[in-house]
Amino acid sequence: MTDRTTYVTVAGLRGRGWSDAMIGELLGQADVQGRDPRRWALAPVRLYLLARVEAVERTPEFLGSAATAGRGSAAAGAGAERRRRAVLAAIRAEPIEVPRLPAAELERRAVRHRHLLGARGPGGVTAGAMVRWQVGYLRHALSRYDTLLDGLYGDTGRAEAERLLRRRVYEAIAAAYPHLAHECGRRMEVER
Repeated sequence: MTDRTTYVTVAGLRGRGWSDAMIGELLGQADVQGRDPRRWALAPVRLYLLARVEAVERTPEFLGSAATAGRGSAAAGAGAERRRRAVLAAIRAEPIEVPRLPAAELERRAVRHRHLLGARGPGGVTAGAMVRWQVGYLRHALSRYDTLLDGLYGDTGRAEAERLLRRRVYEAIAAAYPHLAHECGRRMEVER
């Protein structure tokens, strides 16, 4: 068995600033390869001799590769930031058009939507429940605006963009149906 204090795993190399390409180019084959005794995994563990890693880290080739990798990640970060700003601007600029329905039709659609979701309740519906159902139905009817979030796949800014979109949708519902404004405000607080 090898002494793991004298070896570095691929994850350890990444933590030291190595990219996969740098590992392949500058270190080549692993010094030791085998199964990890601490956990079962299909993939073998690649271990690199720490002394060799430290020696390569002092070379001009490593320093040049690390600088290039840093610029690449900075460029990727700048691109992600541009996408985030563009999506936020699109959300702010997009007019949210709420369907205008007579009160009886909105209630009918809200109840139908609630039943389609599989919710069943007691025969009588309270006024508070009906308001919640109506806001839920209208939010669902406006879900087409969720496509404005495309391009933010878990990137920084996705949560911010989702909050902004939700707030804009609830504000549009409240403006179109003033009797639903309190519930829209409550949801904006809860869904922060």
